[in-house]
Amino acid sequence: MHTDHMPRYKDDNQGQGRFLTINLSEQILPDTFEYTVNHLVDKEIDLSMLDAKYKNDNTGAPAYNPRVLLKVILYAYSRGIFSSRRIAQLCETNIIAKALSADSVPHFTVIADFITSMRDEIARIFLEILMVCQDMELIGGTLFAIDGVKLPSNAAKESSGTFTDLRRRMEKMQRTVNHLIKKHTATDREETTSGALLVQREKKSIEKIKAKIRRISSFLGSESPRLGERGKEVQSNITDNESAKIKTSHGVIQGYNGIALADEKCQVIVATEAFGKGQEHGTFKPILEQAEANLAAITNGKEPLSGKTVLADTNYFSEANLRTAKEKNIEALIPDGNFRKRDERFVDREVHTGHEQKYGPEDFTYDEKADTYLCPNKKRLKNIGHLVLHGSSGYRYQSRASDCKGCRHTARCFLRESNRSGKRTLFVSDKNDANNLSLQMKLKIDRPEMRALYSRRMEIIEPIFANIRFHKKLDRFTLRTKPKVNIQWVLYCMVHNIGKITNAMAGAYS
Repeated sequence: MHTDHMPRYKDDNQGQGRFLTINLSEQILPDTFEYTVNHLVDKEIDLSMLDAKYKNDNTGAPAYNPRVLLKVILYAYSRGIFSSRRIAQLCETNIIAKALSADSVPHFTVIADFITSMRDEIARIFLEILMVCQDMELIGGTLFAIDGVKLPSNAAKESSGTFTDLRRRMEKMQRTVNHLIKKHTATDREETTSGALLVQREKKSIEKIKAKIRRISSFLGSESPRLGERGKEVQSNITDNESAKIKTSHGVIQGYNGIALADEKCQVIVATEAFGKGQEHGTFKPILEQAEANLAAITNGKEPLSGKTVLADTNYFSEANLRTAKEKNIEALIPDGNFRKRDERFVDREVHTGHEQKYGPEDFTYDEKADTYLCPNKKRLKNIGHLVLHGSSGYRYQSRASDCKGCRHTARCFLRESNRSGKRTLFVSDKNDANNLSLQMKLKIDRPEMRALYSRRMEIIEPIFANIRFHKKLDRFTLRTKPKVNIQWVLYCMVHNIGKITNAMAGAYS
């Protein structure tokens, strides 16, 4: 006989209040990132430089301990949380953040002010963590790789332009305002509900455009045009004039380039800085100098990069960078842009890719008597003058536009399709082979053992950017101006290095 019945379960009311006994220190478990951060900040690194900023020993309210703030920020960054508001919320809702902050809940403005105030201290804190890496033998000190990651910043790309562009934009906006005012005056006479609503919308539009005009006018009156490395004006940005328009594989962004130099042994970052420029060749020297200073400090040695090897991609290839490496006795390995074309392994790449090889300098024939070059189509390129380019001096040879127009070789002669209606230009260094470091590097990189060594570049540096961008979720900079963006970038590089220390403490490298 079947009898209806109802099952009984234990109470699972999630709304029921409970008083739980929690020991915060027990929430920080060994072999975790938060354990390493807690240990480093409390026992290993010297943060006395942060104490010097507080002068409230006799008067004023007690301040949040800067060690607590640093712990929470580093932990939040390791979780991909870099908004000050979200970090403050983390201190309220996350038990590990509560443990690191000793159950304090700093306001988001306190967190934001602390981050942006570390302009002078951030380099020292980075060095302190680097010293721990050295003590734990995580730095090999013989082979390094340098590269950068381009990230958008807290600045609108649409707010960029040369001073001429910005003035034209401002004049165009003023014409729009004048038009709207005339339209508003005519509409204002209509005593209808729809007319009144239209007037209100037009007033708001006018005020918004006027605010933009005032902003551009103020910028033009207080700033000077930005000049590029060749002395020509480059685009400024009204929102953050230290950021730059940077070309990436996903299009043009307004942002910064985070550069890092990493050691080969455990991929520890030994020098790092954010630059408001897209081209990386100009970052080579300052990063090397920072690396020298950092390594000298942690090893107590002079010229720590002397005799060591630094790998860099083609973006760093220039006579100036090669000269810098030579002066510092560094074994730099920086290939030129055409080094893969000379690689026998890529001889048949046209068959696989469907693209023809581009003509290089070796495809042009020099006529010493006429001081001209003959292109593959037997057209002459005349000497048009001397030029200093990225530290390499030489002569430019250029064809006539009429010679290039309609030539069957344009697809192989011009790298960009947009240039195929112009003139072909050829740069020839005026230095002899003995002093031409660029030519020496081209010969060097073609040696099989050097190509094998260069192939290690990606395994050293690229995992770092993968870790920071995807695992730690830094897909953009949220601050403005180079000093503040640099703080955020260095903090993320510190998080990366602390992760290496965590792995070492857990026995990952034993």
